[in-house]
Formats: sequence, structure tokens, C-alpha cells
Amino acid sequence: MNAGLTLGSLTVATPVVLAPMAGITNAAYRRLCMEQVIAQGGRSLFVCEMITSRGLVEGDETTKSMLVFDELEDVRSVQLYGTDPAYVGKATEILCAEYGVAHVDLNFGCPVPKITRKGGGAALPWKRNLLGEILREAVAAAAKYDVPVTMKTRKGIDEDHLTFLDAGRIAEESGAAAIALHGRTAVQAYSGEADWDSITELVAHVDIPVLGNGDIWEAADAIRMVEQTGAAGVVVGRGCLGRPWLFRDLAAAFAGEQIATLPTLGEVRAVMRRHCELLCQHMGEERGCKEFRKHISWYLKGFPAGGDLRHALALVSTLAGLDDLLVELDPEAPFPVLELGTPRGRQGSPRKRVVLPEGWLDDMDGSGYVVREDASEVSGG
Repeated sequence: MNAGLTLGSLTVATPVVLAPMAGITNAAYRRLCMEQVIAQGGRSLFVCEMITSRGLVEGDETTKSMLVFDELEDVRSVQLYGTDPAYVGKATEILCAEYGVAHVDLNFGCPVPKITRKGGGAALPWKRNLLGEILREAVAAAAKYDVPVTMKTRKGIDEDHLTFLDAGRIAEESGAAAIALHGRTAVQAYSGEADWDSITELVAHVDIPVLGNGDIWEAADAIRMVEQTGAAGVVVGRGCLGRPWLFRDLAAAFAGEQIATLPTLGEVRAVMRRHCELLCQHMGEERGCKEFRKHISWYLKGFPAGGDLRHALALVSTLAGLDDLLVELDPEAPFPVLELGTPRGRQGSPRKRVVLPEGWLDDMDGSGYVVREDASEVSGG
């Protein structure tokens, strides 16, 4: 069933995109997942952590430090956040001209209050004219380098303020190469179940490719989503936390093979070591080990590992120290099959409301409306 994924001038063999996740999808993690796909003979799209357009344009050091790519990344993909068309356009040009980026994704789906209270993320598509202005600026800047621009969004602010159909139309009219839809509203955040019917509806509404996102925990879920919705591909986020081998399963599934990787704890142990090693290569040993700590609970979810050992692993500070602790894990312990198909990462409860700028919902068109980007906005989400 695999026809690959074509986004303008860019084509990848496996129609799977790694969703940008703050503090997760750095160069080391992208390489780790990429190695899994390549081992299966596939190629997917792996997106860098979200960066802010203002931070990039103004030369913020934190922002620039995130624009690091592994030598294996022959296709560089970055997600850009912005609320000001001029900043977004200039940032897009910088990415293409100075960083060799081959794909730019615009974030209109973030539900985090610090973003929505400024009219950004999932709040922004409510202002249809502003959305169009931002998209046109980015597309025009990227077109000089033959780089496709896509956007990611949610269903809307809440069920009474849906935006995804308008967003799809505007994306198509503005020259975007594709639109990715997370089948939740901003008020849902990551709670409940994703509404795949909204993805089906968007596919029928636009002619550009639609990528589906939400509740892809196993490769079979991705196949089911594509078959059920007609999506051109899938975007995978939380499902790969502590399970980079999911991308190997996805590459196999889209190639028509039935594979469900069930690694023993010994095999997981080897992946953990590889992950930390890559982080240290990119960041230095001290920072790399600290960055690795957040992944421990995801890797060991459902496996037998005592509380003291988990705690010690969560404090690891050197590769040698990690090696000493990993040998204490039982290499023969089988994969906890009860964890298959279950949510991973943050879930939480629906928000009581989405924090928005005052009067935000009064006008959908927002003619001439520009949300001024705040210098305090931080790349990475």
C-alpha cells in the first residue's frame, strides 16, 4: 500500500513523519529513530524541535543551538513557530539559505497556555486572514529554494470553535504542500481520544495531502488511520517515546510486512545505551546524560526493574555509570505485551478553557490583525 509521501519537491519512501516534541526530537533522537527506519529499508521525515521565528531572526543563541543536524540527516526538516508574518517569512528564508533545510513545517497546533494566550499555536487559525498572511510569507520565502512548506493544526480551539476546515482551505490557497491534523481540540490538550473522523472530513475538503496525527501507538494504528481516513501519511509523536523501534515497524507495515517488534529487556538495554551515546556525541557527556534521564521511565515502562535501580538510572551522569547500572537489568525479561496499544507520554485531563487574548473570539477574519511576537518566547515549545 506504500506509495511514499510527496510534499512538493520532496519525496520520502515511507509516509511517516516524526512529530517535533520539545526536549525530545533533538539530533540524537532523530538519528536513533532514523537508524530503525533505514534498517528496514525505508526513509521517513524526522522533524527538529520547534523553534521560534523571532528567536531565529534575532540570532538567539538557544534557538541556534537547537538547529543541529546529524550527519545521517540528508533531509533537514524544522518546525517553525510564529505569529508575525514578517518574522515567519524571514525565519523561513534563514532556514533555507543558512541551514540547508529541505522542509519547513509551521506550528498552528500547540495547546500550551503560554502560546495560546498570545494568539499562537492552536489559537491562531481562528484569525483566518492572519493565518493566510503567515502561510503566504513562508511559502514565498521557501519557494526561492524549492523547499515545501507544510502546516500542522488541531481541530480547533474547542468543539464550538472549530477551525480545521478553514485552515485546510487557506493552506491550499496559500501554496502549502500539505496539512497535518491532530484530531483533538486545544481544550482537549492530550486527553481523551483523537477524532479520526475529522481527518476524513479534511481529506474530502482539500486537494493537498493530509497527514493524520493522534493515537498512533502501534504500526497497525497507522495503517488503520490511512485506510480509514484516506490520509496521505501519518505523524507520530508520543507513541515512539521509549520505543524508537516503532519506526522500524512502521516502515515494515507500509511496505506490506507484518512486524511488531517485541524486544527483550536486554535488547531495550542496548537501545538505551545507543540513545545516551548519541546524546553525548552531540551535546557532550554531562549534558547528554542529563538529557537521557527523562527517557528512562518510557524505556522501562512495564518491564521488571526495581525502584532503586530506576531511581539510580534517573540520576545517571556518565556513560560508564550508565553501563554499570544497565547490567543490573534482566536481559531475558520479555517485552510487556500489555503495554501494546496503550497511551504513552503526557495525557492529563481536558482544560477548563483555552487561554486566549482578550476579545480573540469576537472576530474570525482579523483583517490586518498581527500578533506581535514576544521576545520571551522560547524555542522548543
